[in-house]
Amino acid sequence: MASVKLGLQPVRVGNIFCIGRNYAAHAAELGNAVESEPLVFLKPTSSLLDESSLIRLPEYSRDVHHECELVALIGKGGDDIAPERALSHVAGYGIGLDLTARDVQGEAKSKGHPWTKAKGFRGAACVSMLVPAASVGDPQRLTFDLRVNGQLRQHGDTGLMLFSLAQQISYLSRLYGLSDGDLIFTGTPEGVARIVSGDELQLELHGHVSAGWKVA
Repeated sequence: MASVKLGLQPVRVGNIFCIGRNYAAHAAELGNAVESEPLVFLKPTSSLLDESSLIRLPEYSRDVHHECELVALIGKGGDDIAPERALSHVAGYGIGLDLTARDVQGEAKSKGHPWTKAKGFRGAACVSMLVPAASVGDPQRLTFDLRVNGQLRQHGDTGLMLFSLAQQISYLSRLYGLSDGDLIFTGTPEGVARIVSGDELQLELHGHVSAGWKVA
């Protein structure tokens, strides 16, 4: 059973929704256009990885990138959730990594193929322990960092999201429906880069939670 921890309590995970190109500077660094609506892709629950496990890079890629993101856990699902009610459906917040086989993604995009092989390999969805939503005042006023081997690689400010978390929740609920236990990876800021064997990654959602992984 795929699960995450909300405090010390395990929570079974349903869907893993990810939002792409949600920070303008990140879209620009990869030469991508800014979208007019949230760009959504999915990861399988088998891609979940907690801090007890090493990151194992897929053998079919030579260019796996880190993408550090705010992660939200849906505690109460629903359809057609209004933006003004959306945050009441969140049970917890954490910090995570949307690992991406960039070379594989580039090849898939050039052929018009889906990205699943690039985004859904085992261990491609790293998630910290989650803190209760009640402990987070405004999810659009958070900052987070990713350091690799002690060097700052990414700094995120959720106030710079192109689509706020409330907008993401409303959109996902309208198109797909949301279920208890769904996770939302809310998008990564600029600074994505390759990781290699031996790298140590340290993530921090300032004032709330930190997490770390080592690459096997």
